[in-house]
Amino acid sequence: MRKDGVGGGPQQTPAHSPPMSFFSSWLDLKPFIATLVVVTLLMAIYQLQPYESLLSSSRSSSCPILPNNNTTAATTTIANPMKLPNNNITTTTIANPMKLSTSINNTTTTSTTTSSKTLPQAAARPADPNKRTFTPYGSAAALFVQMGAYRGGPRTFAVVGLASKPTHVYGKPWFKCEYQPNSPGAPPVRAKAYKILPDWGYGRVYTVVVVNCTFPSNPNADNAGGRLLLYAYYSPNPRRFEKFLALEESPGSYSDSHFLPPFQYDYLYCGSSLYGSLSPHRIREWIAYHARLFGPRSHFVFHDAGGVGPDVRAVLEPWVRAGRATIQDIRDQDAYDGYYYNQFLVVNDCLHRYRHSANWTFYFDVDEYIFLPEGNSLRSVLGGLEKYTQFTIEQNPMSSKLCVDDGTKNYSSEWGFEKLVFRNSITGIRRDRKYAIQARNAYATGVHMSENVVGPTTHKTESVIRYYHYHNSINVAGEPCRVFVPRPDGPANVTWFEKAPYVYDDSMKRVADDVKKFEEQTIGPFRL
Repeated sequence: MRKDGVGGGPQQTPAHSPPMSFFSSWLDLKPFIATLVVVTLLMAIYQLQPYESLLSSSRSSSCPILPNNNTTAATTTIANPMKLPNNNITTTTIANPMKLSTSINNTTTTSTTTSSKTLPQAAARPADPNKRTFTPYGSAAALFVQMGAYRGGPRTFAVVGLASKPTHVYGKPWFKCEYQPNSPGAPPVRAKAYKILPDWGYGRVYTVVVVNCTFPSNPNADNAGGRLLLYAYYSPNPRRFEKFLALEESPGSYSDSHFLPPFQYDYLYCGSSLYGSLSPHRIREWIAYHARLFGPRSHFVFHDAGGVGPDVRAVLEPWVRAGRATIQDIRDQDAYDGYYYNQFLVVNDCLHRYRHSANWTFYFDVDEYIFLPEGNSLRSVLGGLEKYTQFTIEQNPMSSKLCVDDGTKNYSSEWGFEKLVFRNSITGIRRDRKYAIQARNAYATGVHMSENVVGPTTHKTESVIRYYHYHNSINVAGEPCRVFVPRPDGPANVTWFEKAPYVYDDSMKRVADDVKKFEEQTIGPFRL
């Protein structure tokens, strides 16, 4: 800053004047520095504010801000692993669904806790740009889905369930069994399991697995009870596995007599999954016919996969109350994509559940009728087949549409098998067969026969036992007679329908009246 001196001449500065000039300049800069500091602090405070709070007033709540490294945790609770499949549904609760997101630099993962374990976070970006990483999220199919576990003898058990088909087809999963006795001080007993895949490759996302646990001796010899644990391994690596309680035996529940004849029933029926819209009339006729054929020492097990509606249940309930039938609710199987409503799972569970309940166990469908030619009794037929573990049964395919054109008949009052009297007469072709088995000699089974039995099988049974198959008749809600044709003059006369030859066969029709009388005597008058 320039100052004018007195007298117009230049002002002379003494030797001690420089300090004063310095302090004067510093005092001039102080306001500027203070202003700069304040502005700097304001800018720093502005930069430190949460970005989300600055924008929250101008953004919709349906568009959340992407967090950098928050992890949303989800918990899984299994209410009771013994109550499968009804209570084995895993419930996942997301703590804060608004934070379930993915950003460019950081990935938020949802982890499911089953045994104090969580899935890892996304791997850090590698130093090498050509090094690729693979990060898993979730799972496409369960390692194992248990339906039932049963003691098969003094030292054997069977655990029946579903498992990921790709894992078992392309991988090498395995199982190990452990029995923990209730007796104080008794050590656990372990055994390597043997697995069977009995669905002939028909599985879809899931395949059926029957796990056989055979111990060196009875692990519950003192009858104090205990627990069967199953270890399910993902691969040959023994470090990665799932351990769960498969079966619990209460004290005093074991008895050798459970596995020895005489059994509770002579004959047991294990039905496949019932699904779709079923005709209550056809179900009524089917169970009345077979309850009479199989006799009083028989039992029928039905599996409701959605097909047992109110009308069908009303038909079956009298037989349930009479102790002749059981209806098991398996509708939860729909969550697991297996073959045909998990038929293979159902028949294997029924095999092991009732393995020591009957001399013979039959497998066929509710549109199929067992028939004994020449007036034979079931007892005499099976007595002649006693040396076989299983036998298959030949099919007589019947038309589910053709009926005799007879104006004197009131077809609406007749039962289905009473008026559907035309049999397909094509010969020399292979047709599906059904079967019966001595279940105590089988480790697993299928829909049309078992490949896992001890003992011989025979297929030459057509002269003593067959079955009539009224295909698709079970799904016809109204009158099954939809096409009427003249009655042939003799058994050699053929009726052609839909490019197939049919002959007149009234074998089933002749027993209809006796079946109706049996129904009324057994469960009383019944009206649909």
